[in-house]
Amino acid sequence: MSSLLNTVFCSRISRVYNGNDNYCNNHHRLPPHSVSTPPLARRRLTVRAAETDTNEVKSKAPDKAPAGGGSSFNQLLGIKGAAQETNKWKIRLQLTKPVTWPPLVWGVVCGAAASGNFHWNLEDVAKSILCMLMSGPCLTGYTQTLNDWYDREIDAINEPYRPIPSGAISENEVISQIWLLLLGGLGIAGILDVWAGHGTPTLFYLALGGSLLSYIYSAPPLKLKQNGWIGNFALGASYISLPWWAGQALFGTLTPDIIVLTLLYSIAGLGIAIVNDFKSIEGDKALGLQSLPVAFGAETAKWICVGAIDITQLSVAGYLLGAGKPYYALALLALIIPQVVFQFQYFLKDPVKYDVKYQASAQPFLVLGLLVTALATSH
Repeated sequence: MSSLLNTVFCSRISRVYNGNDNYCNNHHRLPPHSVSTPPLARRRLTVRAAETDTNEVKSKAPDKAPAGGGSSFNQLLGIKGAAQETNKWKIRLQLTKPVTWPPLVWGVVCGAAASGNFHWNLEDVAKSILCMLMSGPCLTGYTQTLNDWYDREIDAINEPYRPIPSGAISENEVISQIWLLLLGGLGIAGILDVWAGHGTPTLFYLALGGSLLSYIYSAPPLKLKQNGWIGNFALGASYISLPWWAGQALFGTLTPDIIVLTLLYSIAGLGIAIVNDFKSIEGDKALGLQSLPVAFGAETAKWICVGAIDITQLSVAGYLLGAGKPYYALALLALIIPQVVFQFQYFLKDPVKYDVKYQASAQPFLVLGLLVTALATSH
């Protein structure tokens, strides 16, 4: 349920070329042929990838961590500029990328608000915290660790100082972490179903489905992240729809209209995911990955990006207006306006240079819009 419960506001989620890394940029990397690839086969694959990098892209892969030793704070968050670490527990935390957890936590909040049945008492607060633990640290952590595992061989070329290719953590330890986080998340989902008195284990099914989505997103043969449309929508749905559904199912009933509405909102998540694709255009071209900036060109892709974000939110505002909730619709429109301003001020001018400024400026308004929509559906 996490998985993908990455990546937007995020994260998605380390870039393949030139050290481009963003906490949401976990996609568009080459997978290994199999998790059990023999050492000799891995060496042969590395040689071929290195030749491609040299001949086609002509970018030099770093052979050590960035100068200055990196930041210990960045290391704990699992983002670019991390310090080299020997403490095994800090390395394990780094692999889960804690910086990608907050969107999932917020999604649970929105779902609980949309249910109309959350109350500020000890039991409901405890339930929500446990649901956040499932969605964030456990299942998002599972997703991020799994993604790094399947990207380990390309990381060995471009970012050899990362925990797995550097040997800071063994392959057996990584595999055990993947299983522990997955089983922990599924176990918490089962506990929440019992606690909520569900006859049908709705939360367990959501967690299981999200975990499967995370796997096919990162792993061959499907590896959804290789396709710009499918991969980005899967990521958007994982960050917006799945945690919302979990929060709403925990405290109320997950209805078809809410499922449709949140999937519609996930198109905005697709747009946010595209923001992170621009920095790796050259690398994606060389590797044959069809990100939208590669498929349509940067100029067209940036308009697809802002169109997906803005048109989706305007459509939701129209839905709220048609549902007889004009004040919520106006509130959502008021939150869309500054996003459009920042798009013209930053993103549309230069999506590579200003991507971080744009996301830091505009995304808080989108996130607040999610809560406005959730509150509207609860009344």
